[in-house]
Amino acid sequence: MNSKELRLIEELKIKQGDTWRVLKIMSEFVRGFDELSNVGPAVTFFGSSRLGEEDKYYKFAYRTAFRLGQMGFCIITGGGPGVMEAANRGAYDAGALSVGLNIEIPKEQVPNRYQNKSLQFDYFFVRKVMLIKYSFAYVIFPGGFGALDELFEALTLIQTGKSHRFPVILFGSKYWGPLLDFMREVMVPHRTISQEDTKLLTLVDDPEAVISQVLSEVERQYAYLMEEEPMNPLVEKLENILKRSSLR
Repeated sequence: MNSKELRLIEELKIKQGDTWRVLKIMSEFVRGFDELSNVGPAVTFFGSSRLGEEDKYYKFAYRTAFRLGQMGFCIITGGGPGVMEAANRGAYDAGALSVGLNIEIPKEQVPNRYQNKSLQFDYFFVRKVMLIKYSFAYVIFPGGFGALDELFEALTLIQTGKSHRFPVILFGSKYWGPLLDFMREVMVPHRTISQEDTKLLTLVDDPEAVISQVLSEVERQYAYLMEEEPMNPLVEKLENILKRSSLR
């Protein structure tokens, strides 16, 4: 077999590999859409996988998810330990649907045991679509590159109009405050973002402030659906959440 024939075989192998990869990506999307089609309304939590039960942000994440779960929200996380575990645990203990969208990575990502719906993904970008598609709000606790990735992905989609505007809530002013200062004091003066862009974020230090932000979004969405899509099955779910919140 000459070198030209060998090169042709290698090219065919590469193309075949790409074809199967595309099919696998498609299958992950189809499975995700199918499994999560009835999930909602949901709030998605992000944060470090390295924070243990003794950490204050673990406790805050648990309390916030528990309160939202009591009100009828589904809680979605990346399915791992740390803040993700705390949020899944809060939802689980509240009797709410606790969803983990897990991903295969070499370190740290061990699925927590507080998920009553668990999906496994191989591709980060498929998982990111699922995390954002079914969420009424993002609550982002202190985290590393993954949390920053999800944060700026959401901001980019909202800023460019590829996603509707929804609450992006940063929990922990001591941790996230310097990032917001950088945006206001460096990015805005350099005109790489506008002052209006900084309003896409809300900074909080208390679970009740998260509840307030999420409920405002529920009221807005409920009013919109009642006018535009009154038969949407989400209407009844939102109405029940608002009823529960009035009994607090």
